[in-house]
Amino acid sequence: MKFARLGVNIDHVATLRQQRGEFYPSVARAAEVSLATGAQQITIHLREDRRHIQDADVPEVHAVCRHHGKPLNLEMGASDEMVAIAGRERPEWVCLVPEKRQERTTEGGLDVLEAGNYERLAVACKTIKASSPHTKISLFVEAGEAVLQRCLTLPVDAVEIHTGDFARDFLEKKSILPHLERYKKGAHIIKGAGLGYHAGHGLTFDSLLPLLQEGEFEEYNIGHWIIAEAVFIGLGHVVKELNTLIHKYPLKD
Repeated sequence: MKFARLGVNIDHVATLRQQRGEFYPSVARAAEVSLATGAQQITIHLREDRRHIQDADVPEVHAVCRHHGKPLNLEMGASDEMVAIAGRERPEWVCLVPEKRQERTTEGGLDVLEAGNYERLAVACKTIKASSPHTKISLFVEAGEAVLQRCLTLPVDAVEIHTGDFARDFLEKKSILPHLERYKKGAHIIKGAGLGYHAGHGLTFDSLLPLLQEGEFEEYNIGHWIIAEAVFIGLGHVVKELNTLIHKYPLKD
């Protein structure tokens, strides 16, 4: 049986550090603890405004990932600056995301239907692949059929579905069935084309459950809830609990 992979996003360890401008808490240590207790990937988002993860964190966290034989998933905008950083660092994964300076967090998926955005993404993907052929690329997108079909025309290895709206509706006790139906249709498009099908944003222990029961997503990247819960029970314990939950629900064949 195969089970989904857990990627732990440690951005908000850096958020806490940057609040005081201290050297602690260490994001490298957060990566170490997460991987030692069962995380199968570390995700960090190097934003243009450097609000949490800093440039120096990228190689430090990557070194921890290499030590454990696990991938680093570097989230970033498709800017020339970030593409150059990816080319130098050569992470195992790059996840291209939309980014606005004024937003609190990533607010939605990439607009791959707009011609200018599509061309920027195409150039970014080709440049990353040229400078780091082993790096795999995912696109952070919504689960709409037109969007996913458009993703198939780009040189990428996976998509990561933005689950923020699903997570909000779950929290507010609204129907999540429309979301689940879209995700199922999306799986048919993406997995049918041989690409990876990932999910992330806003997920918690409770809202993860219905997605696991559907068995479509092969990877989940979870950050803010993990770090928040870690305040009370410890980072390693949270990672272990999530892994225990994930391994109760095999992926669909």
